[in-house]
Amino acid sequence: MYIKTKKILSESRIGFLLAVPALLVFSLIVLYPFLNSIVMSFTDKNLLRPTSNFVGFDNYIKVFSDPNFPMVLRNTFVFVLFGTLSPFLGGLVWALLLNQKFRGVEFIRGLSLVCWIIPSTAIGFLWMWILHGHYGILNHFLLSLGIINEKITWLGMPNTAMIGVIIAKTWQTMPFCMAFILGGLQGISMEIVESARIDGAGNWRVFWNIVLPSIRNVLTIVLLLSAIGTMQHFDLLWVMTEGGPARGTTTLSIEVYNRAFSSFKVGEASTVGTLW
Repeated sequence: MYIKTKKILSESRIGFLLAVPALLVFSLIVLYPFLNSIVMSFTDKNLLRPTSNFVGFDNYIKVFSDPNFPMVLRNTFVFVLFGTLSPFLGGLVWALLLNQKFRGVEFIRGLSLVCWIIPSTAIGFLWMWILHGHYGILNHFLLSLGIINEKITWLGMPNTAMIGVIIAKTWQTMPFCMAFILGGLQGISMEIVESARIDGAGNWRVFWNIVLPSIRNVLTIVLLLSAIGTMQHFDLLWVMTEGGPARGTTTLSIEVYNRAFSSFKVGEASTVGTLW
C-alpha cells in the first residue's frame, strides 16, 4: 500500500511539473495582461501622461453613455454571428463533398487549405481589390451579367461593408472548419452507413441520423473555436475598412484599438477590453 501510494504521488508530481511550463506561459501571456487590463479600467491612464489616477467606475459610465457604443455591440454581434455560421456551414458542405471518393480529391483537399494559411493582411488587400468601387473585379463581373447598372462602392457603405468583411472572413476560415469536420467524417464507420442504405435510408436520413450524431462533438468544438476566433478578429477588419465607413464595421476589437492608440485613452480602452 505504501509503495502504491508513493508511486501515485510521484506520478502526480511529474504531471504537475510537466504542466508548469504551460501554466507559466498562460500566466504571462493571458492571465497577467487580463488582470492588468481590469486594473487599468479603473484608472484614467493615458499614453500622453506618465501618471494615472484611480477613477472608479467613471470609465464604465463613459463607455456605456457613449451613443456609438450600442452600434459597436451590434456590429460585433452581427460579425460574430455570421462570421461564425457562414464558414461553419460552408465548411460542413465542403467537407461532405471532399469526403467522397473521386479522382483528384487529395489534391483538392490540399488546395482548399491555401486560404487558411494566407495571412489575414494579404486576404484583406485581396478582397479590397475584389470589392473596389472603381476597378474591382466584382463590379466588372456583375456589370457584364447585367445584374447592376452602375458600379457600387461596396466598402463605402456601412451595410455592404459589413457584408464584404464577412465574406472575406468566410473565405479565410472555411478551410479551417472543413479540415476539422472532414477529420470527423473520416472517423465514421462506413459499415454503419452501408447498413443504413441497405435498410432503405436515403442520403438525408443517413446524414441526419448517423453522420451528424457521430460528429456532434467535432462540430461543437469547431463552432466554439470559430466563435472565439471571430470575436477576437482584428487584422482583416482593420485592413479592409479600419472600422468604417461611419463606424459601420467597428467591432469591440477595433474600438479597443481606437481608444488606446487613436485617442490614447488606455483606461477607457481597458474598460472596453474588459467588457469584450
